[in-house]
Amino acid sequence: MRSARPVGLLLSAAAVALWAYGMTTWQPLTEPLGPWSERLPGNNAYWARDLRFMAIMAVPLGLVLAGRGRVRWGGPAVVLGGCWIAADVAIDRADPIGVGATVLLAVTGCGVLGVVAALLLWWERVTPPARDSDTQSTGERGTQSAANRRVLTGAACVAGVLTLVAAAMESPTDREPELNQGALATAALLVALAVGAALAAAPARTRARVGLAVGLTVVALLGVGLVRATAPGARLLPEVALGAVLLTGVTVLAWDWPGGRPIWWHHALAALIALVGPLVFLVATAIPMMIMMPIGATFTALAGNSPIHAADSDLLVSLVGLLSGLGMAVLLARPSVEDRRRLR
Repeated sequence: MRSARPVGLLLSAAAVALWAYGMTTWQPLTEPLGPWSERLPGNNAYWARDLRFMAIMAVPLGLVLAGRGRVRWGGPAVVLGGCWIAADVAIDRADPIGVGATVLLAVTGCGVLGVVAALLLWWERVTPPARDSDTQSTGERGTQSAANRRVLTGAACVAGVLTLVAAAMESPTDREPELNQGALATAALLVALAVGAALAAAPARTRARVGLAVGLTVVALLGVGLVRATAPGARLLPEVALGAVLLTGVTVLAWDWPGGRPIWWHHALAALIALVGPLVFLVATAIPMMIMMPIGATFTALAGNSPIHAADSDLLVSLVGLLSGLGMAVLLARPSVEDRRRLR
């Protein structure tokens, strides 16, 4: 997809701006006043942190899209994401607030992104492309290698599961208007990344696939709005439906269409996996993190914020979403027919 590079870089820049706004506007709303135990925050108190971390995760996803799934873009993108998380914790300790801080963080972040993208472009020009030993016949005209297509489809799966987490984000009161704004903006960005990466993974960008991508984007955004409009505690069904539609749509976009038509029974199986898989992975990841791995509490302490009340859990739901997305990628990042035959 020729437009993958500008679209990926644009979405990464949008993620940087969203991160900067979340740091200076939403994060201060979640930090309680005073060190007294009766004022300690409860479950989901640091919702702004999770939305911000998902915006950071969107930066490398955008770079993967911009690099069209090439390892020489994906590796540095992951490293950049890890360094950005570390920088976020340090910046959070400084408690920046106000328009000036927002602009400074956004400009600095976009500058870092621009430098990384420029270095990757330079590296791509001076280094001859690696030969792909894993090319496969797709039945459609296209030049994407099989390995790159798997990476792009996996990125789309990660963005799709993170969309569910962002759309269902809650707080102790669920009355903050900024929570809805942040959840909608973050989920919309992740929908764009999921659809964009899936379309880039297609062996050829046909008119039918482009139309499907537009329709999937509209339906997914409506689904995000439906999840946010549903009362907290009753969001499971619309969230499951959103995941099923979005992830099944990713497979229809990214997978091969031999003879110009999808293999519908393959997508039916993918729809079944998309229906139950995200929930299973989210629960299976969240429970061990709550019981055995206090990762959220560690980040809270490093950022200098008040600990969560002992009766509640400091769960880093953004990390749960990332790991669950990787789990779904293992199952669904099989765009070629040969990839799926290997499962038999």
